[in-house]
Amino acid sequence: MLFPTPPLADADQRVLDEIETARLNLRQQVRSTPSKWTEGLRGFLTADAVAASNSIEGFKVSTIDVEDLLEGERDVDVSDENREETLACQRTMTYIQTLHDVADFRYETGLLNALHWMLQGHRHVPRKPAGQWRPGPVYVTDARDPSIAAYTAPEARAVPALMRELADWLNTDDGSHTLIRAAMAHLHLVSIHPWADGNGRMSRSLQTLVIARDGVLSPEFSSIEAWLGRPGNTWEYYAVLARRGPAYQPDQDVADWIRFNLTAYHQQAQTVKNRLDRSTRVWTLLGEVAERRGMDERVVTALHDVAMSGRVRRTRYERAEGLSRQQAQRDLRDLGTAGMLTPVGHTRARFYTAGPAFPEAVLEAARTPLALTDPYDR
Repeated sequence: MLFPTPPLADADQRVLDEIETARLNLRQQVRSTPSKWTEGLRGFLTADAVAASNSIEGFKVSTIDVEDLLEGERDVDVSDENREETLACQRTMTYIQTLHDVADFRYETGLLNALHWMLQGHRHVPRKPAGQWRPGPVYVTDARDPSIAAYTAPEARAVPALMRELADWLNTDDGSHTLIRAAMAHLHLVSIHPWADGNGRMSRSLQTLVIARDGVLSPEFSSIEAWLGRPGNTWEYYAVLARRGPAYQPDQDVADWIRFNLTAYHQQAQTVKNRLDRSTRVWTLLGEVAERRGMDERVVTALHDVAMSGRVRRTRYERAEGLSRQQAQRDLRDLGTAGMLTPVGHTRARFYTAGPAFPEAVLEAARTPLALTDPYDR
């Protein structure tokens, strides 16, 4: 038995309508923005989601470091464990993104196990098998006292039937909005806890997959993993799950879970739009700076990365503009000589940050913070 999808209250429907309007407007804005500008945003949002999902599980890698890792950069100052976790999460998310337009797609238990192997295969041991249902009990322990089981998942023998039921539910249109179904899919999977490890990340990944299959907007623009990774939101995430009780009790009202997810969708949409608006403003300002100073337009790409992310590496700039290594090095060296950039580190590990002559107006536009609104606080 799975949790019943609760009916939406009037406030929930209003918030959902606002989210849909925001998503449609964002899709139009993305389509009308130069692809060179939006590709960087896509990369950032993917890296931000990976960094956040891993941070919830205790693996701390900054978004900019994740961006470098996802682009194949080897000289990133992270531990081997964090590198493995990051790349495993990225492979899983990349595969999920490619499933958005598969014509004969169906949810299957085998697919879910395969995704779990992609996420946890590097941790596979007999006691905690990856890509297989757990062989025994599993508990979520209290954050303050690991000797206390805050949640005990269903018995292992019940898992295969529950997961078949979940797959059937995912393949059946019950008339609910995609974002509601995605939230419920997350709740179903995290409550069943079918694997010995990695259940939280898999549940968030399944939510992203359901959203991706919707096709309205690329999943990197709609995923709430980055929102969930913010410390205050992470604690609320655990708190709203804890309200489900210490054991699997699917016959209950989960309206608060829906409200929590609608808030997440709404605020993440605000965040993404703000990031796109700031990025566009920075591109425009830097284009004007380059024109005034007689700089080649291509260097705006490197300067934009510095303004929005805090740094740029030669390899990233080289790939983005299709340059030779020598040309990329020369451009960055010239920007350093002009005081626009400051080199940090040596040889392959070198990156560049804002120099003393970097336009202050650009940095101000890039760093202006956003005040998020609570969609239910009206």
